[in-house]
Parts: sequence; C-alpha cells; structure tokens
Amino acid sequence: MSVKPVTEDDLHGFVDGALDEIREAEVSSYLETHPDIAARIESYGRQRFDLRAALNPVADEPVPSRLNLNNLIELRKQSRPPVWRMAAAAVFLLVAGGSGGWMLHGIVRQPNGGMVALADEAAASFATYAPDRMRPVELRADNMAELVDWATQRMGHKPVLPDLSKSGYRLMGGRMISTSHGAGLMLMYDDDRGTRLVMLTRPMMTDQNKPMAPHSQGDIEGWSWASGGMGYSLVGALPADMLHPLADDIRHQTGTGA
Repeated sequence: MSVKPVTEDDLHGFVDGALDEIREAEVSSYLETHPDIAARIESYGRQRFDLRAALNPVADEPVPSRLNLNNLIELRKQSRPPVWRMAAAAVFLLVAGGSGGWMLHGIVRQPNGGMVALADEAAASFATYAPDRMRPVELRADNMAELVDWATQRMGHKPVLPDLSKSGYRLMGGRMISTSHGAGLMLMYDDDRGTRLVMLTRPMMTDQNKPMAPHSQGDIEGWSWASGGMGYSLVGALPADMLHPLADDIRHQTGTGA
C-alpha cells in the first residue's frame, strides 16, 4: 500500500505529538531519508521545549482575581453603553451606509482574493524576506526538487521555477508562505550585487485569468497576472520598466504568456 505524501501539517503534527502511531512511524521514516527536513523539524522541537520550559512557571501561578469569569462579566456590564446610545449608533451607521458610503470609496480597500490581494502578498513577502541576510529562503537552489514537491502538495499545482540567469539573476531558492487565500510559493532571485527580486505564485480564488498589469507600493514595484487559475507576481525595488521584461520572460517560461 502506498504511503501518503508527508505534508507540512504532518511535520508540525509530528513535532506536537499529535499524530497517530501509524502516521508518526511514516513521518519518522520520511525524516530518516530527508536529513535537511529532519534538521528543521529538530529545531522546531527544541523551540517547543524551550518555550515550555520558559512558560511552565507562569502556568503554575494562580489565575489573577481580575480574570475570574464572574468579575469579567460584571466589568462588561458596567462598561456596556446605554441602549439609547447603541440605537443612535445603529441609525448613524444606516444613514452613513446609504448617503455617505460613496465618500469612503477608494479609501477603504475591501479584502479580496484577486489581483490586488496577490500584489499585496508579493510586496509583503519582498519586504519581509528580501532584506534578510541570514535566511531569506527556506530551501536553497540546490534543493529545488524538494521545493517543487512541497509546493505541489500544498497548492495542488506543480510549479515551474523560472530561470532568469540570462538576465543576470540567479535563483537563490524559495519557501512556502501562508496567505489569507491559501498556500503560496515564494521564489527569490539575486544579481550577486545585492539586488533581489521575489516571485509569488498561488491559486486564485477570483481573477483567475487576468492580463499582466503593473502595481506599486512605496519603493516596491511589480507586475502581476493570472492564467488558468494560478496567479503570478514579480516584485522588486526596481523601476517598473526594468521589471517588465523579466515578468514577460517568466510568463513565457510558465506557459502563461499571450
């Protein structure tokens, strides 16, 4: 009987001791043949142990009286506004929704799973990981087969890893990231002079087929597009016109070009 692929959830369950005996044995066997992942999981276990050791003294302390359930209920009653104030607030919101709603148009960005969200997530990934000089990627370029397997399991789609070496950018590696719209694959590129680029790809909830378009967030420029239910966004601290041919190259390598 074939063994189910080991997922990131299985690995965390292994660290937490939450797997049944059969699955725990399967994950243990997997780790024996994947020393890089085993080292990462071992570090998670050490962190878990250290946290428990640090927090155990606090866990043994008595619950403060201010957190007693009866005291919390009484405090909430005292802080609750009068009924007339609640009614007035409801009327105000109703009127604002009808006559003043348009005043908020363009100020409040509604969350969505489309191109706007994809661009935001790519820019956030760049801002978080590109400046990191210690561990910007989880798996390096010499371990891309494992990254592809990992991404395929988490996204349900086998990714293509674009080669930008002809444009002077080498693939450093990548990592799986969590977004509010599911798992995404982040790849990072470097020109060996300190200039880094990030490409994010993930399944799209909406905007499943969209032409390439530019976007900007502060100093971070980017191009995003979607094809066949997968979204792609290339971002970096470069002018948009310099990123455009790189994004075009990625489109054609991933088979999402026009």
